[in-house]
Amino acid sequence: MKMNQTLLIELLTEELPPKALARLADAFAAGMINGLKARAFLETDSVATSYATPRRLAVSITKVRANSPDKAIREKVLPVSVALDANGNPTAPLAKKLAALANSANAATPGIADLERAPDGKADSFFYTYTAPGSMLQSGLRQTLEEAIDKLPIPKLMSYQRPDGSTVQFVRPVHRLTALHGNGIIPISILDLAAGDATLGHRFLSRDELTIAHADAYASTLEKQGKVIAGIAARKEKIRSALLAKAGGDQVLMPESLLDEVTALVEWPVVYECNFEREFLSVPQECLILTMQTNQKYFALTDAAGKLRSRFLIVSNLETADPQHIIQGNERVVRPRLSDAKFFFEQDKKKKLADRLPGLANVVYHNKLGTQAQRTERVRTLAGKIAGMMNADVALAERGALLAKTDLLTDMVGEFPELQGIMGTYYARHDGEPEEVARAISEHYQPRFAGDALPATVTGTIVALADKLETLVGIWGIGLQPTGDKDPFALRRHALGILRMLIEKRLPLSLGKLLADAVQLFAANPNFKNPSADAIAFLHDRLRGLLRERGYTQNEIEAVVAQQPDRLDNIIERLDAVHAFAVLPEAEALAAANKRIANILKKTAGATETVQPALLQEAAEKNLHAAMAQLQPQVNAAFAEGDFAGTLKALAALRQPVDAFFTDVMVMADDEQLRNNRIALLLNLHGMMNRVADISKLAQ
Repeated sequence: MKMNQTLLIELLTEELPPKALARLADAFAAGMINGLKARAFLETDSVATSYATPRRLAVSITKVRANSPDKAIREKVLPVSVALDANGNPTAPLAKKLAALANSANAATPGIADLERAPDGKADSFFYTYTAPGSMLQSGLRQTLEEAIDKLPIPKLMSYQRPDGSTVQFVRPVHRLTALHGNGIIPISILDLAAGDATLGHRFLSRDELTIAHADAYASTLEKQGKVIAGIAARKEKIRSALLAKAGGDQVLMPESLLDEVTALVEWPVVYECNFEREFLSVPQECLILTMQTNQKYFALTDAAGKLRSRFLIVSNLETADPQHIIQGNERVVRPRLSDAKFFFEQDKKKKLADRLPGLANVVYHNKLGTQAQRTERVRTLAGKIAGMMNADVALAERGALLAKTDLLTDMVGEFPELQGIMGTYYARHDGEPEEVARAISEHYQPRFAGDALPATVTGTIVALADKLETLVGIWGIGLQPTGDKDPFALRRHALGILRMLIEKRLPLSLGKLLADAVQLFAANPNFKNPSADAIAFLHDRLRGLLRERGYTQNEIEAVVAQQPDRLDNIIERLDAVHAFAVLPEAEALAAANKRIANILKKTAGATETVQPALLQEAAEKNLHAAMAQLQPQVNAAFAEGDFAGTLKALAALRQPVDAFFTDVMVMADDEQLRNNRIALLLNLHGMMNRVADISKLAQ
């Protein structure tokens, strides 16, 4: 028999929780790999494959040793001062220690001659080196399996009894243990089960016990004889392909989370087509899609334009030549769900959103920030101010903010909270509200996550900004800012949403003014402390991360963000300008000079910016002053036109006179008038250099 062969371990169970299946599979495989590796049963190129179905957890690992290798162990015995008496004879503690070593090494008791004397810190000690024989896979595997099971991410263990009356615990009852090394059974037991070479296939499509002839044949035996696709990834891709094939020319709505859950519910996936009555299409399709996905795990279909079809797809665990009973059964099950959605929709339309406003006073937002009605009033006020800054329609912005949360009181959103905002838009249109107001109710939640679309309308953008600013400032102001990896109010997401809207929509708004207006909303709240300083630092930190994701270097980002920009509508142009400037041959020297200037100016606070030409003595300072005077109109014109790249590139002409200045001129001259004049010259130069960005940040 080969010493290194594939190892297979399978636990055959009752149905495992589908949402936890992938985590359980990964943890089980990782536990087995780590345990066997720690016990030296794996080769460096051993490969593990994880398997999981609703009724099994399994892992196969290639090149597993039948015996772990012998291992040389060097063990400290005792300090020499303890091991030997004054005459150099062995002491009783040494004799006792040597006897214990002999027992652990399973060898004859060593003598003094068998020990190594070597320094150990400040004194000499005796050391004993022996060879510990390797262990058999059987013993190492049992220990590894116990550890792997103990470390599984099981929130709550189930206690159950075996036929012999013993009680064991696992996530679900385990009925069989398969343990093969190559084609041989490893005689271990766990969870009161003895290992064998047999398992069961599909609960309905495979009736007989399956014998796994060899560990390498596990997956193929299950698939060919047992009607089970053991690998999660393989099963998921079969489902995806079958859905696409069955959809024909339609589009399948198959979010990855739904695919994952369905994959964990079946062992032999088969896709069937079902239908529902077309009358249900009068209900907003988001409601129908959500109820099919959430409650029934069905896959909705849309046409090429994204309009919901009255047919849908199901993934069954049964393959049959006549699936009509399966299809009809699922159609019967979905009908009451769709009827409920239709009922909620029709009932909700009987009451206008505006008539629901008083009800917001009964919904607590936060015990320190009041009700949803109070919050709505704050957002409405802020939205009106933002609309005024943008020369937008103030009335539309305030109306959108006023109605934004009213759909929280509808039956549909009560049943499906995921539809908040979406249903508000439908109901606002039914109520005859302006389209911008209707769209703002759903758009004000955007962006909901990284990469999500921004609000498309002006009113939606304004209300979204107001809503996120009110949340950020209000929650932070009562001391609930993010800490470490905890952010229960999603303030990081709100901050990124604010930044993305300001940047990508090029909104000409002052970040400081927005925060100040948001802070003013809470002026009468005794629980509130102004968080502006911390909030602006938080926003700038999120801005750095956002810009890194867009490919800018750390130095380029710092050159712009270190200036704490108050407006972000042109920040991308500034960064692009810095990027273009950084590759110029003059950039490095000018950045270093700018850094040197900044260090000098730190020590000369309060200096005047007025340069007196009559006090310029050295040729280098005269030349620099002249070069700056000649360049200033060009820099001013480029900056005024928003040509930030041109502004920075113009500075290249200053490299030679700047270098000469620092070579030939003593800035901190003894003469106070000369010193102050030279500092004034540097102040002017510093201002010219840093209008677009702090280029000293480009210095290495």
